[in-house]
Amino acid sequence: MSGEHSTIPDDVKLALKDYTTITALPVQWGDQDSFGHVNNVVYFRWFESARIELLDHFPTAVTMSGKGLGPILASIKCDYRRQLHFPDTVYIGSRITRVGRSSADIGHALLSRQQMQVAAEGHSVIVIYDYDAQRVTRIPEDLRKLFEGSMGA
Repeated sequence: MSGEHSTIPDDVKLALKDYTTITALPVQWGDQDSFGHVNNVVYFRWFESARIELLDHFPTAVTMSGKGLGPILASIKCDYRRQLHFPDTVYIGSRITRVGRSSADIGHALLSRQQMQVAAEGHSVIVIYDYDAQRVTRIPEDLRKLFEGSMGA
């Protein structure tokens, strides 16, 4: 688990124990749409924050600097399970679920504190991009080992 994991409630840690990182985010009033629930687009912003926190968890030369090697999003999906409303806090568990030659899959579980239920599940695919060559490239061996090592956790 990452960040200020001591501020994450124990029951949330237990519910998301199979995830490498847990990202806590408050539901904002403005996240709701005219139907009175959190708009579907907001989940993708939350997954983005969680994805970045997960990638920051792995010490590597692959960075978000926009030069050299960096991860970029190739695909993202969300399966909505429950409606969310203000006020609430969501906890997003993130983990690497597959490592390929140049890509890796990230699984997300978004837990509502109010409901203590998974409200959504997400799946992201990142690729390692060589900004100097302007093309997708192999995952560096050190990062591959970190990703693969985290999958057994």
